[in-house]
Amino acid sequence: MDEKLLGFLNDGTDWERKPTSLPGVFILKLPAFKGRAATLAIEINPVDSTGSPSKKRGIVLRSEADIVEINKVLSNSKLLQLAKSIDEINPPRKKATTDQRDVIEI
Repeated sequence: MDEKLLGFLNDGTDWERKPTSLPGVFILKLPAFKGRAATLAIEINPVDSTGSPSKKRGIVLRSEADIVEINKVLSNSKLLQLAKSIDEINPPRKKATTDQRDVIEI
């Protein structure tokens, strides 16, 4: 896995999104910015029935600490209640189609 990630960091294009073997989890190449080298980040983005990301950009996590903090937010029961309320009032969404992609195995 480390070899593939390093290859993606070196050879991937800025803002390129690479799927992983975990549905909804992508690797995102962030460009160099103000003296900071290009880096990889994890993007959490729900997938549709074809495996395509359902949003233009998901939740971008740059570190383990980010995951811990997001996990605290997501585990709040009031968040689930809010999402259910939103689901009830929003109209249904259309489904998209996609092609096959190179997947990073986790």
